[in-house]
Amino acid sequence: MLIAVFAVAFAPATADASSRDITSTHAYLVASYKVLHAAVSTWSTVEASIHRLDLRFHAECPDVGAGSPQNEEDQKLSYEAAGALWATGYHTDAAIVHAYVKTVNRLTWSNPKITRDAHRLTRGLQEMTELQVPNICADVRAWGANSYGAAPANVKQYDEHVENIEIHEIPRSLLVPYVQPSEDGLRKRVEHLATRFEELEFMRGQDDWIALLEVLGVNE
Repeated sequence: MLIAVFAVAFAPATADASSRDITSTHAYLVASYKVLHAAVSTWSTVEASIHRLDLRFHAECPDVGAGSPQNEEDQKLSYEAAGALWATGYHTDAAIVHAYVKTVNRLTWSNPKITRDAHRLTRGLQEMTELQVPNICADVRAWGANSYGAAPANVKQYDEHVENIEIHEIPRSLLVPYVQPSEDGLRKRVEHLATRFEELEFMRGQDDWIALLEVLGVNE
């Protein structure tokens, strides 16, 4: 359930690239390959965790939102459901993410912006592994008890918390000068895995979200 932020299209390193910059960029590429390869290879494990989440909510509150309106407040509940899926996926892949975070956090570049961007990325990923699965059953019940007026305040707070987690790749243009010609094969493998991951995330993520909403009886 990782977010695909590691795809990079690089040109060969320039002659004046520093040793530290080249080394850090190589380590970033290797770490990106490892995290993407692991995420793609274990996708079925994430799907199994999401299936267990569906079963849990089906046991606790099947169709709890049946008959609820489709409006702005409903969107807050449906986004909360998406957050539950992201939290489940990141918890499942926590070991993979933590290994990536540990590696990238040690990297530095002569350009402080690259270092800041790298650490901002790892901070966002770490926050996602700490994201909690909300009590959607209680939240939808509380919404219904309010005659489907305003969604519970904690739902808005949860949604805003998720939205404020920033996960952005290091701008490609900043890393281009530090990639060696010998890394072209690695770069292509990273790009291939990133594309594969995005395909899985798009195809399965939408289906998983719709399936969970159907369990809850909440509109999209």
